[in-house]
Amino acid sequence: MTFKEIYKKIKRNRTVRLLHLYNEKFQVRVLKRGTLRNHILVKYLFKDLFLYFLVSFFFFFMIFFVNQILLTVEDLLAKSAPFSDVMRIMVYSLPFIIAQSAPFATLVGFLMSLGGMMSSNEILIFRAAGFSFLRILAPVAALGLFISIGSFFVNDYLLPLGTIKYNKLMREIMNSTPSIELESNSVKRLDTSSIVIGEVSGNSVSDVVIFDSKDDKDRLIIAGNSVLVGAKEEGVLMQFDMNDAALLSIDTNNRNNYDVLSSGRTVMNVFDSAFLGNYSRSAREMTTYDLTRTIQGMKAEKSDNPSTIRKINLWVMEWHKKFAIPFGSIFFAFLAFSLAFLFGKHNGQMIGLFLGIVICVLYWAVQIIGQLMVTKVGLNAFWCIWTPNIVIGAVGLGFMLVLLRK
Repeated sequence: MTFKEIYKKIKRNRTVRLLHLYNEKFQVRVLKRGTLRNHILVKYLFKDLFLYFLVSFFFFFMIFFVNQILLTVEDLLAKSAPFSDVMRIMVYSLPFIIAQSAPFATLVGFLMSLGGMMSSNEILIFRAAGFSFLRILAPVAALGLFISIGSFFVNDYLLPLGTIKYNKLMREIMNSTPSIELESNSVKRLDTSSIVIGEVSGNSVSDVVIFDSKDDKDRLIIAGNSVLVGAKEEGVLMQFDMNDAALLSIDTNNRNNYDVLSSGRTVMNVFDSAFLGNYSRSAREMTTYDLTRTIQGMKAEKSDNPSTIRKINLWVMEWHKKFAIPFGSIFFAFLAFSLAFLFGKHNGQMIGLFLGIVICVLYWAVQIIGQLMVTKVGLNAFWCIWTPNIVIGAVGLGFMLVLLRK
């Protein structure tokens, strides 16, 4: 089939505007020995991919942004936190939202763009111009790499910077409004302690029950009316000023050995590390370079302590997340290319949107499960974090082989 026959066949669909655009801008230079100028097609492909990426990015950005509002801002506003501080909290959360949105936007955006080209027969123009599937893949992969690099910059530089400012501001808010982290009739986990909270009204708490396990001791603290007080010392986030407190301390090695204490007034300090200073947040405050040096320092100690080994594995998980999340865009671009050409012949954009959202949900679920396997079970951080990308790459490669055989 000649190029003229192909042109007549697709004249009624949207591909005709592509050819008219070429003819208006480049006139006779559009056609050269039966092929289209390569840079024109590549430019068109880049523009279409990037446009759909931006649309998809805005979609996922709004999802994560609204989720952040529901999780954080709603509670802060409900506890009468300053509105200006709440807005700053949202600004400091943006790097995390951007880093999470970019890979998913790459998959959905590329699927819709390439699927639309496939269903409208625009890909025929590329094929008739002498483009093989691998040559079409090159600009797709290049844009995916560009998005990954930009996402990595956000994840490695802006995210630690935003996290530092976020945690600092949250400390200030909690110091001024100690009850911000407490809800009525709830249970709060703080390091080795669990706090059962009664009714919260302003800075007053009706009843408090604290379970603590530390230094071979199990402790149970029961108090009546308590008052939350802002920090008075550095490193202390808030204080529980408890009335009519009773303490039961049990030796875990000998349950028959226990102590019972009571007091009219007891003050318990809650350190800011209990809320903001755990391993994951500290790691997120570091760049890849700083995180690498920290991990190397931990490994140099060569400790056989299980808790130390577990801590190193947790920090290694954060290191791998620095790369696995942003560079997931490359794997998604590769998968989108194969899926769009195999399943996008009819209603390519709708199919691309549906497949993209389903894959994104599955990818996110596997990513969360992998992190839980590291934190709760202690599995190898590399395999738990990179498994979603490896699976996406393997599936994309398999579909690519099927596509090349056609």
